[in-house]
Amino acid sequence: MADNPDIRFADFTTSEKLRVIALTARMAKRGAGGDGVDISDLQRKVERIERQAAARRKR
Repeated sequence: MADNPDIRFADFTTSEKLRVIALTARMAKRGAGGDGVDISDLQRKVERIERQAAARRKR
């Protein structure tokens, strides 16, 4: 959502909100492991959810 200012949290479905919250928590937990930890896979999942919500909003 930080990368896409056109989308708001209200644009997500309930399940998307829960998935984004869970993925964000996983990123925080994994990121607490130090600087060398890769969280890009989780970031891509969140970005995919954001793209789906943005596409649905444009319709």
